[in-house]
Amino acid sequence: MSDHDSPSLKTIIFDFDFTLADSSIPIVGCVNYGLRGLGLPEASSDAIRRTIGLHLSEALVVLAGEEQQPNAGKFLALFGERADQIMADNTVIFREVPEALNDLKNRGYTMGIVSTKYRYRIEDILDRAGLLRYFDNIVGGEDVDRHKPAPDSLLLAMENLSVSRQEVIYVGDSITDAKTAEAADVEFVAVTSGTTSPKEFDAFPNMAVLAGVDHEFVRYIVERNPDGTS
Repeated sequence: MSDHDSPSLKTIIFDFDFTLADSSIPIVGCVNYGLRGLGLPEASSDAIRRTIGLHLSEALVVLAGEEQQPNAGKFLALFGERADQIMADNTVIFREVPEALNDLKNRGYTMGIVSTKYRYRIEDILDRAGLLRYFDNIVGGEDVDRHKPAPDSLLLAMENLSVSRQEVIYVGDSITDAKTAEAADVEFVAVTSGTTSPKEFDAFPNMAVLAGVDHEFVRYIVERNPDGTS
C-alpha cells in the first residue's frame, strides 16, 4: 500500500534512551553499581552503552553471562536503588528535541513513548525538562510482562492512544526498536543518535534512517504526511 492510499499519520511514538535523551552516564553508573553488588567486575562504558534499550535482566546476561540470570531480581533492585539517586539529574535531553516536539505538537500530532525504562523515571526526567506536556501516553518497563523486541509495549501504547497501526510510526535508535516495530507491523524510523550505525539498519528495508529527532526529522514527517493529521 502506498503512502497515498494509507490513512493519515496521526501519532508518533518514540523510544526514550538515545532517541530523545542521553542517559548513558547514569546508566553506566547504575549498571556497575549493580554488578558490584553482585560481587562481579565492572563492565566497560562502551559495553554498557550497547545494552541500552534492552531490559535490565537481558543486559545483565549480555554483560556478565547466562549464569547470572537467577540474580536478575537483585540486579534490578540494585540498579533501581542507584537510579533513584542519580538518573534524573544526569540525563540530558538532546538539544534539538524540544523544538522538534513543539513543532510536531503544533502540527496536530499526538505523541507517545515506549521504553524499557520505568515510566515514572521518564515522567520525572521530562517534567524537569518541561517536556512532559507533549506526550499523550507513556508505556514503560513496568507496564508490560514481555519487553521489546516483543510488540506488547508498542501495541499497548497504540491501544491507549486509540490509533491503528497504519496511523503510527515508531521512532528508535536500536535494532531492538526496529524489531519491535516489525513485530507490531508498524512503520519504523531509525535515528542514529545512539550506538547503532546506519549500516546496521540495512536488514530492515523500506524505512528512513535519520540523524535524530531534530528539524530534519520534522521535515521528513511533513513530507511523509503532507496533508497533516486532519
